[in-house]
Amino acid sequence: MLNTCYNALDRHVDNGRADQTALIYDSPVTETVESWTFQELRDRVAGFAGALAGQGVGKGDRVLIYMPMVPEAVIAMLACARLGAPHSVVFGGFAAKELATRIDDAQPKVIVSASCGIEVDRVVEYKPLLDRAIEMAGYEPDSTIILQRPQAEAPLIPGRDRDWREVAEAAEMVGCTSVAATDPLYILYTSGTTGHPKGVVRDNGGHAVALHWTMKNVYGVDPGEVYWAASDVGWIVGHSYIVYAPLIHGNTTVLYEGKPVGTPDPGAFWRVISQHKVGTLFTAPTAFRAIKRDDPNGEYMHPWDLSSLRSLFLAGERCDPDTLHWAEERLGVSVVDHWWQTETGWPIVSNQLGLEPMPVKPGSPTVPVPGWDIRVLDESGAEVPDRTVGSIVAKLPLPPGTLPSLWNNDEGYRQAYLETFPGFYLTSDAGYRDEDGYLWIMSRIDDIINVAGHRLSTGAIEEVVAAHPSVAECAVIGVADELKGQLPMGFVVLTAGVDRSHEVIASELVSSVRESIGPVAAFKTVHVVPRLPKTRSGKILRSTMRKIADDDPWTTPATIDDPEVLTEIGAALGK
Repeated sequence: MLNTCYNALDRHVDNGRADQTALIYDSPVTETVESWTFQELRDRVAGFAGALAGQGVGKGDRVLIYMPMVPEAVIAMLACARLGAPHSVVFGGFAAKELATRIDDAQPKVIVSASCGIEVDRVVEYKPLLDRAIEMAGYEPDSTIILQRPQAEAPLIPGRDRDWREVAEAAEMVGCTSVAATDPLYILYTSGTTGHPKGVVRDNGGHAVALHWTMKNVYGVDPGEVYWAASDVGWIVGHSYIVYAPLIHGNTTVLYEGKPVGTPDPGAFWRVISQHKVGTLFTAPTAFRAIKRDDPNGEYMHPWDLSSLRSLFLAGERCDPDTLHWAEERLGVSVVDHWWQTETGWPIVSNQLGLEPMPVKPGSPTVPVPGWDIRVLDESGAEVPDRTVGSIVAKLPLPPGTLPSLWNNDEGYRQAYLETFPGFYLTSDAGYRDEDGYLWIMSRIDDIINVAGHRLSTGAIEEVVAAHPSVAECAVIGVADELKGQLPMGFVVLTAGVDRSHEVIASELVSSVRESIGPVAAFKTVHVVPRLPKTRSGKILRSTMRKIADDDPWTTPATIDDPEVLTEIGAALGK
């Protein structure tokens, strides 16, 4: 029995960290910087837990949170944990239809939202999306609590909608509800192959233990230090490493409402590190590719004191060696590429800075973290030799903190993760192990292409393309071909300031792949595009690009950052 909120807040207040800063809110889009000590944050959370209890929320009830990167999102998550009420955070601004499916699946007693979110150059009103989602859903919550932001206040529906400030000010602080270690802490939805979202369940006990352990042993962080995961609370990185792990471990965590570039420039991250004395930064390779694209020589670093920074962790997309080297050279700190998933909640494969750091092999996230028994299998389930690409799996049982099931869908859990290779968890990623035991995560299983009978990883081709000095970002997909079955096709975004002929660059890239991988790759087509389609968490939407190229039916993914990019991809393909 335990309570996750108690371990994240009350325990520190009771044991000497009451006056240490727990949360720093840094919002360049609203020009706001605020901070809360552990005691201040505990009191705010206890008060909002009282507000939720006043709306009838108790142990086991679900609360859906649909909010931007504001402190109230963190407060709402921890308040739910305090009550033993599983929360389900949905990325703020998600489409109404997708939000409706999550409402129907989780059946929340209360929905907590905000009037709006703020992108780089626009305000996104959330309330109309929320109202539409509730209309579309078959299930209706008892009430909603709306945080009014001054950038766009929302009209409230009498009898259903409550104003955050009013209910919070009227509420009394409540204590922590004891729950079983196996009780659910939250549900986090991830895209399902059937189009129905998969509600990944996280339990309380194993989750707290695993996350606390990783802070020192994987990330090399001591309690009291400033830790910044530049992600969003709507994604797994935000759950694990903005909210729960740093606070449980006694760290100061940074909540950043901004972008790596554009808020206001490519020096945004360096300003945050310098201003708040960040010791460890965790972000996606995509963020560094964007910074590198707009500031290839690192000029925007110069005004800032980055001496506090000891390490940079990258995850979410495969980190190409060129991006890793660029970060190492510019920052002069340990750069760690590590690999994990929404389902696992914490790293599977990583260089472990708090244990025994290993030599870096650019392109590999190093070796499995303790608790993980990772194998590489062929289609029949047999282990493959070193340096042979296969399906990456984890031998059961899974370690603490990983998903015990999907919400109300045990059979879907079995089908998605356990049936393909009995006795193993299917990661759906492909790669290989080398002779030193290092894992190389090359692509999703769907991105292993068959070119005239040869199985090739698009990730290996991307690695060669990304190394070209004119390329800021790239994606390689397999497209249908009558003769060879599939052929690789490249899409590249050029580094800022490059004015060389696109045809010459494409020719150089084709030659590089031929030289590095061989003629068997049959890599002949490269499109230069202004940007790549990505999810809001930075993952490139390769499967959608492949469907556009093959003229297969496709729909705009709910997770896409900017749907207009798909039109640009279609134009590049002459569609």
